[in-house]
Formats: sequence, structure tokens, C-alpha cells
Amino acid sequence: MYMKKIFLLLACIFSGVVMFAQEVKTDAPKWQGKFEQLDQLLPTPNEYRTGSGAPGPKYWQQRADYVVNAELNDDNQSITGSETVTYFNNSPDALKYLWLQLDQNINAKDNNTLKTETMSVRDSVSTKSMASDLGLYDFDGGFKIKSVKDMTGKSLTYTINQTMMRVDLPQPLAAGQKYSFSVAWSFNINDRMHNATPNDGRSGMEYFPEDGNYSYIIAQWFPRMCVYDDVVGWQNKQFLGQGEFTLAFGNYEVNLTVPSDHIVAATGMVQNPKEVLTADQQARFEKAKTTFDKPVIIATQEEAIVREKTKSKDKKTWKFKAENVRDFAFATSRKFIWDAQAVKIGDKTPLAMSYYPKEGNPLWEQESTKAVKAAITTYSKYTIDYPYPHATSVHHASLGMEYPMICFNGARPGKDGKFTDRTKWALVGVVIHEVGHNFFPMIINNDERQWTWMDEGVNTFVQYRTQVENYPDMPQRRGPASGIVPYMKGDNSSQRPLMTNSEQVIQFGSEQYAKCATGLNMLRETIMGPELFDKAFKEYAQRWAFHHPKPADFFRTLEDASAVDLDWFWRGWFYTTGYCDQSIDKVKWYQVRKEQSTVENKGKSVKKGDLATASAGEKNPNDFSGGPQPFSVIPTDARFYGDFQNRVDDKALISKMENKNFYEVTLTNKGELVMPVVIEWTFKDGTKEIERIPAEIWRNNEKTVTKVFMKEKEVTNIVLDPKLETSDIRTEDNVFPKVAPANKFEEIKKKTN
Repeated sequence: MYMKKIFLLLACIFSGVVMFAQEVKTDAPKWQGKFEQLDQLLPTPNEYRTGSGAPGPKYWQQRADYVVNAELNDDNQSITGSETVTYFNNSPDALKYLWLQLDQNINAKDNNTLKTETMSVRDSVSTKSMASDLGLYDFDGGFKIKSVKDMTGKSLTYTINQTMMRVDLPQPLAAGQKYSFSVAWSFNINDRMHNATPNDGRSGMEYFPEDGNYSYIIAQWFPRMCVYDDVVGWQNKQFLGQGEFTLAFGNYEVNLTVPSDHIVAATGMVQNPKEVLTADQQARFEKAKTTFDKPVIIATQEEAIVREKTKSKDKKTWKFKAENVRDFAFATSRKFIWDAQAVKIGDKTPLAMSYYPKEGNPLWEQESTKAVKAAITTYSKYTIDYPYPHATSVHHASLGMEYPMICFNGARPGKDGKFTDRTKWALVGVVIHEVGHNFFPMIINNDERQWTWMDEGVNTFVQYRTQVENYPDMPQRRGPASGIVPYMKGDNSSQRPLMTNSEQVIQFGSEQYAKCATGLNMLRETIMGPELFDKAFKEYAQRWAFHHPKPADFFRTLEDASAVDLDWFWRGWFYTTGYCDQSIDKVKWYQVRKEQSTVENKGKSVKKGDLATASAGEKNPNDFSGGPQPFSVIPTDARFYGDFQNRVDDKALISKMENKNFYEVTLTNKGELVMPVVIEWTFKDGTKEIERIPAEIWRNNEKTVTKVFMKEKEVTNIVLDPKLETSDIRTEDNVFPKVAPANKFEEIKKKTN
């Protein structure tokens, strides 16, 4: 009988627990774990990459040095070359074979990019577009590999797989050893007008029919070593066009033979200026090295026009050297005008330079080098001092592409030389962006083939800072949180998280550029604050300059250097396609009941009904017209002190609450992201106050939170995110009192600004 009673009691208790658990589960908001740490998603720290985000004590990376000899044939638009590669195996592994990139093969007839390109037939399609989509242009593109040999001249076995080439070694390359070999090759230069698409290889030529000349921008032009690292081994993913390049650092000696009347721009500094420049050009070049106030024209427009007409058939060889760079590119044309000016950065004076045909003037002469200077100066402030001897912008139609020390940029005035503000800002923006790539990824050398945001997005963020600080009148497109809202409100089926391989991204610009840049801007301005963010961001740049960072290194460093837990932000902004949508759900206005605001009234009982629960005013819950509701504050009961012997000063504390206004605000998170809460209070006397609450306010309830604010003055309006800092996709519910029409938020925001 006793056991039966115990069993029934336990059964009842168990049933009650189950019922309670079910009730809690039913009533509680669905747990989504937005504040869970990222530890289980990030790679385990090791001796190569630490948990702090810094390179570990045994961090290593490979190195590849090149000696390249090449000749441009201006008659048939081709390049023939040979190279000697010295590969240093700094890894702990023995390597049986080496992988090289053959990126020019994206232009070959049987390339996988064309095979995997999707399209549909549409009416009134342009001939050029259809021909490009179907590969109808008669062009024999891609590398022609003539030989691969060791240093004794013996042929090495090699295998070409689309844009990759494997070279088998006679014996494994042991850890700590180096190996040299040679490759001979040639290729035809593609006409970018024919295939000027995102997948055009980012290199080629432009023909100018009025004077019958060419401008060449040459990149991905020699077989280059793939990266071998501690995370993925060989990074030999095929080049399909959208995912860019992953390369090892090394030293370059490059000898370029071109028509004798060409002006050549390249990675590295020219070593033989006396052999390739006129005496006047040499003098101007030397003058530019000590001229800091404005550019010096080294090769003039008048000289370029003469060269356009004469078209020399003689040859000259330009010799360049570059140290500790990950790639080498060049541009050459008899049409080039060339200007340069010195820039003071730390203890160095690099040259900011521009090369452009007369078709780029007067816009390019006015704006290009100025923008180059702004870029390397501002980027140096946020990262490391610019380490190379020059930063160069070269004009080419409809393009923006970057390489160490040199980039190729579009934006051209009309034939009459006139240009709009839109064209001017397009030039300034593309020059700053592409020159900025010297830092991301040319110096802070991430894997572009896999993680586009690490260079494009991070670079776009610093581009935004550069534009804001140097061009205050320039319209800003990527960076402000409000700019990403149309994308965040868009069709989710075509959106991808930032942590997506480059080739799978659909809305490339909106995500990998704009979303990442916006997220970093939000971190700086709203979440961390400029001082903390700038220190942490600079720490990342300094740690990983001339190294190969991965996403985890970026995430961990920003937290390590700031003491701000950002896992919730990385998880939401980088690993999902969620959006922010906060709203003000309810506001209740209270004041302390006068007759119960002193200790003398402590014996008076408080009726249950005295604790008001109405919204802002009993007469109208949607505004403050009903006035404040009273509530009682009574002296602290002894039981609330526990073991403490001392007591708070009830009277003094209650007096601090007298005549104050208490606002109980209920906020709803309708979106999929958690974000900080930014509240603007407008008071009866017309003054305003902005209050910032960290995102951790949502840590216990990710959907709804209620918080009480004590204010000296009466509040007339409350606005969430008044300066549009959090990318909130709906602002009409960010206002109290609830007013119509919905655009009242815009009216309040304009008054705020």
C-alpha cells in the first residue's frame, strides 16, 4: 500500500514535469542558437594557425621565384615566352609532383567555362552577346606548352587538365629543399571586346580602329605555381572565371621585348630606363620621384600621338624586377601617356602612376593618379605601410582588375572629352578599389579561388573608408547599411551565404563585395566602435601581411584583438542569408506613485490593481496621449537581503526615481539575424538622445525582449535605428507612437539628420 502511494505520487510528479515541459516547449520561442560559439564550425587550432587567429610557431608557406623572358608580337597579337621556376618546399611534406596554373586555357576552344555556361534564347538578343555566349568567335586561345624541362635540359613528364598542369618530379622534393625547372610556351592574345564578360580571363587587348593601334593588358600570361598549404594541400581548383587566383610569394626577373615605341607598365621597377626611355622621359621620371604635390607627365600626349602614327618595327627589351610579390602583370602600348608623383608613406616614397591613351583624357590626367595616392595613403593607415616601390593604374575599356603594383581600370570620357559626374566617380571608385587590392589579396594573401569575400569584400570596405575620407562629395554605394537593404529584401532562392565557394555565388557583387563591406562597416560603426575595430583590423593586416590567412584567422583575430565576442555576428552575417527586421511592439509609460514614494509610507499595503499594466496611456495605447500610469515603489523587505547584514538606503534610492519617466519598451525581432538595438528618444522640449544596446540583449530570447528605461524628460517619439545602421529591411514599424502613413519614419529620420 505504501509503495503504491509512492508510485502514484511519483507518477503524478512525473506527469506534471512532462506536462510542464510540454507547456514550456509550446509557449517558448523556438530556440535557434544565434549566440552559440563558432568553435565547432572553425578548424581546430594547431601549431600552424593558433586559436587567437595568428600564425602559429610552426607556420610555413611555399615560395616560387621566376625568371621570365617574353616577346610580344604586335603584328599577330601573340606572346612567346620561357620561364625558369625555382620552387622552395618549406612544408614538412615530401612532394612527388608540382601543380601549375594555366589560366589562359580559359580561352581555349574546349574550356569548361563555356561548357558549363547556362543561357536561354531571348528575342532581339545582340549579335555580340549571342556570339560570346556560344563561343562563335574564331579564336585559337589558350597556352601552347612547348616544353617542360629540368635544369639539365631533360624533359619532365607533365599532364594538362584544363587550367591545371601537373609536373612529375624525378624524385620527391624533400622538406626544406628547392627545385628548378623550365617551361616554354606561347599564346594568342584575346580581344576583350569579343568576350568582355566576367569570365573573360581579365586580360587581353583593345583595338583602336581610328589609328590602327592596340593597347595590351597582359595577365595570367605565364604558367604559375599553385599554392600548397597546411589547410588544403594543393589548391588546384580549376579556373572557371569567377573564382580568381591563389598564388605563392616570390621574386621575379622579367624581360619583356616589345615594339621600340611602346611604353610598358608592369609589376616591379624598370631596371634599364636609359635603354627604353628618351632623355627627356628619363629626366621627367627622376623629377617625379621627388614631386609630391601633383603628377609629373613623363610620356606626354603629344609624344603618344606621334608614336601612334610612326608605328616602329624595331624592338626593345624592358627589364623589371619585383621582390616578394605573388604575381606579375604588365601593360604595353605605343598609345600610352604616363604620369607619376611621389607619395610619402612612413619611411618610404612610392610612386603613384597612371598610364592611359589619349581617349582617356582629360579625365585620367585629372583623376587617376590622385585616386592612386588616396588609396595607398588611406589603406596604409588601416593596414600596413605600402611596401612596394609604386602603385599603378592603367586605362583599359570596361574593366577593373588587379595585380601586384598594377591594375587595369575602365571609365572613359566621350570622344569630345566631356564626362559626367557619374563617369568621374566611376573612375575614382574603380581606381581606389583596384589599387586597394594591393593590400587584399596581394599582401594579405588570401585564397581568392575559394573565399572571394576575403579580398573583394574586405577590400570594398577599406575602399569605402578611403572614399569617405578623401572624397566627401562622392555618392557611396557599397558600405552604408541602408545600401544592402534591397538585396536583403530580395528573393532568397538566389542568395548565398558569404561562406560559399566563389563559383557557386549568384549575386556576386551584392554578396561578396557589398554584403561583406556592409558587415564590416556595421562592425566598425555600430557594434564595436571605430577605435576597437580599427585596432583589431590593423592587427589582422599586420599578422597576415605576406602570409596566407583563412576565414578562421580573420574571425579569430578580430575577436582576439578587441575582446568583443563576435561569433553571433559571423554566424548570422557570414554563414546565413538571414536579414534584420526589428520593431517596436509596445511602449508603456509609467511614473512613481506620489503617495507611495517615501519610506514613511512603507507600512501601507499595495493593492494588486495599483501596479498598472496599460500601454502608453489608458485612452490610447498607440501613443502617449493617455498620460503616464502610476506604479508603487516600496521599501525593501528584509527577506530580500539574505545573509547580508547591511541595507540599501531605500529613501535615497526612491528619491532618485521621483518625477522620472519610466518607459517599458517591448521589442520584437521579426528577422533571422540578431543585431544591436539603436534607439532614438525625442523629448517634449525637442531634444534628442541616441541609446545603443549591444546585440546580446537578445541572448535569452531571440524574438522578443522588454526593457525599462528611466528618463528625466517626457518622451514624444521613439525610433529604432534612426540612422539606418543595422540593415533593417522594414522601417515603418520602427516608430512609436504608431502613426500613418507608413513613411512617417522617413519624416522622422529626415528631421533627425
